[in-house]
Amino acid sequence: MAVDSLTQENTILVVDDTPTNLQVLFDLLSEQGYRVAIAKNGEIALQRIAALKPSLILLDVMMPGIDGFETCQRLKADPNTCDIPVIFMTALSDSVDKVKGLRLGAVDYITKPIQHEEVLARIQVHLQLCNATRALERRTADLEAALENLKNTQLQLVQSEKMSALGQLVAGIAHEINNPINFIHGNLTHAKEYIQELLTFVELCQQQPPVPITEVQQYSQDIDLEFLCTDLFKLLDSMAIGTDRILDLVVSLRNFSRLDESPCKTVNLHDGIDSTIVILQYRLKAQTNCPAIQIIRDYGDLPEIECYPSQLNQVFMNLLSNAIDAFESSTSQEPTITIRTSLITRDASDSIPPSWVVISIADNASGIPESIQSKLFDPFFTTKAVGKGTGLGLSISHQIITEKHQGKIECHSTLGQGTEFVVQIPVTQV
Repeated sequence: MAVDSLTQENTILVVDDTPTNLQVLFDLLSEQGYRVAIAKNGEIALQRIAALKPSLILLDVMMPGIDGFETCQRLKADPNTCDIPVIFMTALSDSVDKVKGLRLGAVDYITKPIQHEEVLARIQVHLQLCNATRALERRTADLEAALENLKNTQLQLVQSEKMSALGQLVAGIAHEINNPINFIHGNLTHAKEYIQELLTFVELCQQQPPVPITEVQQYSQDIDLEFLCTDLFKLLDSMAIGTDRILDLVVSLRNFSRLDESPCKTVNLHDGIDSTIVILQYRLKAQTNCPAIQIIRDYGDLPEIECYPSQLNQVFMNLLSNAIDAFESSTSQEPTITIRTSLITRDASDSIPPSWVVISIADNASGIPESIQSKLFDPFFTTKAVGKGTGLGLSISHQIITEKHQGKIECHSTLGQGTEFVVQIPVTQV
């Protein structure tokens, strides 16, 4: 019989306590091109299987010590050997023993005395079935991996489109606000100078004879000229503070979008966090069902880090937004979000990056049940009401940190005490 590829790539382990049977099967199978290994009892077979990794086992039922049933049971209990097909060899004709063997995981029986053609046919069938099953499992694994990759790609496309649209909107708004507010802010100084000069002129007019006419005196009293002169500059100072605030917001919007910068660059991480807080400032104010949320910044001494700034800012936006959302259903009387940053320095000889930046965003809201903490980074998983969230925020944040920045993101939460998200990213990207 010709040797085909199926026989060349498969090893068969023959387990039998009778030397004659071992010799007959060894000669028969070797002649057909199979690689053959032998074992005289169950103990030796169990020891050899780990090293041999046979494609199929011919196992005698009646053996001293560990019999075939016990040997098969142990094989099927081990995750490393449970998939190896076992064919029992027995002289027993009792169907009860055959049923027992099949229930233990055997795929077939061969009755002694052994018929050569029958043995070869059964081995051929079960090897083909086994190989087909393994090929199907590999194909299934490939399809699952492709599906997971497709999901990740879809998420990245959604994220990319969202960030692109958001960035363009933010940059456009910042640009449109910047010009008129700069005009107003720049002219406030000149307005104060002009008004000061006019008020000085009025004061000089009041001091010169003849005494001002009655109508002028009456109008001066009606408008409370003394108060007006004092309050006018306070009003201008307030307007200057307002324009300063708007200019800070414009800078924050630009820092957040960073559309005019290269994708990966060296930045100050604290600037991105502060810009995100400025954008979310309106949500930190006292609401009907929630007091004002306090932000505590506990910043460490960090170097500038290599990162994708706009994407990292999106992570900060998602984590801070989730922390703020958590207070909507919380009974905390002093809602607080604490942001801590620190630097972890490791030996440069390690295989991991020598320096990592750690960002912790913690709240003192109600916390997250332990039963759902493992699902937080799953796509489309959300505990929010319909219309409140898509379940993509944390999933996208996880991708940005782990895949884009080779970092880590973890959640630690205690029900009734609060939640902390910890982000770690290397100072230098590989």
